Amino acid sequence: MPGSITDWPEDERPREKLLKKGSSALSDAELLALIIRSGDRSAGLSAIDLGRELIIRFDGSLRELGSAEVTELTAIKGIGLAKAAGIKAAFTLAGRFQARRLESLDRFTSPRQIFDYFHHELRNCRKEYFLVLLLDGKNRIIRRLQISEGSLNQSIVHPREVFVQAVRESAAAVILLHNHPTGDPAPSAEDIAITRRIREAGEIIGIKVLDHIIVGDGEYFSFVERGTF
Repeated sequence: MPGSITDWPEDERPREKLLKKGSSALSDAELLALIIRSGDRSAGLSAIDLGRELIIRFDGSLRELGSAEVTELTAIKGIGLAKAAGIKAAFTLAGRFQARRLESLDRFTSPRQIFDYFHHELRNCRKEYFLVLLLDGKNRIIRRLQISEGSLNQSIVHPREVFVQAVRESAAAVILLHNHPTGDPAPSAEDIAITRRIREAGEIIGIKVLDHIIVGDGEYFSFVERGTF
């Protein structure tokens, strides 16, 4: 088949194929081709060729591709900064869509509910992110806050950082949330110590810590459900 997509039969071009048959009819490489838009003329590669190369480079895993850094993407011949930015934007937007808006929740009802909202956003992260969800008196989520980025320790996840905004927002309760890049949500000794410390501070301030939820790959750990609170 000719190297340029414009030379292909119309039914085989990704854009025309999507418009005629729907996005589900396209392969991963074809969908990526629509995002990166053009190939590498100097190497005689079409956009679909580059899409296939991206998938191969990341072992056929869209999860790995979605979590790749810009420098990793641009290391692939034919993928410049503009194409890399487009790929990162597409995966970020997809994750946000899956997570949906927290404000649309009527009220917090279960750890599974929170996991379902955050799983797609956090499971691909290569770093640990510690978030706090602020809730009103009816357990409706007011706001989400990112407290830290990187490995958790008590020097960066301090009760002061957790509760200062909660007090300003007149939050009645908070939910602690973080991810484990390894995919295993089992809490570490540090996780347990931080949870205990924040919970005790909340009791003094008068803001209840409803739960601490650790997001893994396809599963989660809830301190409340496991009876470790």
